[in-house]
Amino acid sequence: MSNNNENSTTSSLQLIPETVLKKKHDLDEMKMKRAAAAQPGNNKVFSRKTKAIKIIKPEKFLSRATSRINHERRFKRVNKKGMQKRASNSKVVEDQIVTVEEGDERTLAVAEEEGEDATTIPRASNSVGANIVFAIRIRNEKRAIPANVKRALGRMRLRNVNEGVFLRYDEYTRKGLHLVEPWVVYGVPSKATITDLLKRRGHLKIDTQRVPLTDNTLIEEHMSDYNMLCVEDIVHELHSVGEYFGQVSTFLWPFRLAAFSSKFQKRVLNMKDGQRGDYGDVGESMDDMIRKVL
Repeated sequence: MSNNNENSTTSSLQLIPETVLKKKHDLDEMKMKRAAAAQPGNNKVFSRKTKAIKIIKPEKFLSRATSRINHERRFKRVNKKGMQKRASNSKVVEDQIVTVEEGDERTLAVAEEEGEDATTIPRASNSVGANIVFAIRIRNEKRAIPANVKRALGRMRLRNVNEGVFLRYDEYTRKGLHLVEPWVVYGVPSKATITDLLKRRGHLKIDTQRVPLTDNTLIEEHMSDYNMLCVEDIVHELHSVGEYFGQVSTFLWPFRLAAFSSKFQKRVLNMKDGQRGDYGDVGESMDDMIRKVL
């Protein structure tokens, strides 16, 4: 009788798996270690969740103020007197050595005819005479940018760094680009580069929302009134600066591109955007600049 009673009591007890017991033991041990390692004091100040205290030296404030004053003086001078001798009013053509891998369709055709891996081709070093330019904002010094420069960039829809837009290149746009030249790089894109930009980085502005350009039906739905049905129609309208260029450019969200300098180059090599000569009007070399940030 006693054995039967013992068997009935053991069978009625619920057995806990050994893995669950080990897990519970490990959790209890972890809680004990954390409680022992916890140091008394103000946890709100020394917690890892709070941001680290950032110390800005007085020299930094002076450099920002000096830069802001210099940009304001330059803006007023260019607005009043223009670029003077700093920018040519005629088209300047220079010979550039371009490799086949880096070249565009025209470079490839010339290289194939000559049978060489690199070729020297004439390229315009400025955008004079062009109808369209692609501008990219390359600097983002928020505390050093004057208010007038910020407004001029906002009118071109270049509100964020590493964003690019298509602009109709006329006298008004040329003067606006000259005013903000240290903050942007711009030039004449080829038709192949415009196609790559739309297919790889293209986004549309639909009901104030950023919608990726993944299907031609989006273009047909919102741009059919302007005879735009596909990507090729938009490319043709932009490259030829057609009648509906303004509607097409505003329909496209500003292109978000990669940075010209990586974090390693900025922190370790101290390479800052807009201070290596890669700003301003680059003419037909804009294809190479765009290819770096696609």
